[in-house]
Amino acid sequence: MAKDLQGKRIIVTREASQGKAFAEKISLLNGIPLELPLLRISCKKAENQEQIFNNSENYDWIILTSANGVNCFFKQFHSGNHSFSADVKLAVVGSKTEAALKQYGYDADLVPDIYDAESLAKIFLPKYENGERILLVRGNRSLDTLPKKFKEKGIGFDSIEVYETTMNEPIKDELYKVISNKEYDYITFTSPSTVQAFVELYGMAVDSPCVCIGTTTEKAARDSGFTHILTAKTFTIEGMLEIMVEDQS
Repeated sequence: MAKDLQGKRIIVTREASQGKAFAEKISLLNGIPLELPLLRISCKKAENQEQIFNNSENYDWIILTSANGVNCFFKQFHSGNHSFSADVKLAVVGSKTEAALKQYGYDADLVPDIYDAESLAKIFLPKYENGERILLVRGNRSLDTLPKKFKEKGIGFDSIEVYETTMNEPIKDELYKVISNKEYDYITFTSPSTVQAFVELYGMAVDSPCVCIGTTTEKAARDSGFTHILTAKTFTIEGMLEIMVEDQS
């Protein structure tokens, strides 16, 4: 059985700063990373930020669904004289979000075994007590999975949009060259947003192998017209690497 990537050329489409870590892991497994960040992520000040921060001690739950959300939220939260209730509980979508949270000195109270919003909702809802106040930390392209679940159950919540994901237009020509000349073996997608960005920037899906971080991203790829899809068993970049290594066997 193969134990590495055997020199395969792998397109890393995630945002540049996060893509670096992925690229390094690819290189360590004898793969060739092609860094083509299709997205740009920047923190933003939400219209309701002051209201949310000034009332932060009233929340019983803070729910964070991405490392970007953690970083942008706490950078802005810590810049003012704000604090949580001593009893606040923190829920995160997965291990990377949990790790980002620890960097700010907090431990997660709730982490699903499967790293997606659907799984987080399944373990959160039985723990929710009627009347508890929820703050959902989001980006402009965050999925509506949790808001829909809460509305279905009649659960009220506040939401704050702390970061913005936009298309990395300058990468378009380089992406077109690599794809049209077939200078790669795999395309990697770490979110539905990366799938959408690929289709918008390149113009269409392709029939080459694409590797998705989880089932939500897989659905986005399938809906966009990708047909040769490999999906990580564990919804992390390590899981994506594992599935590509297995594909060499």
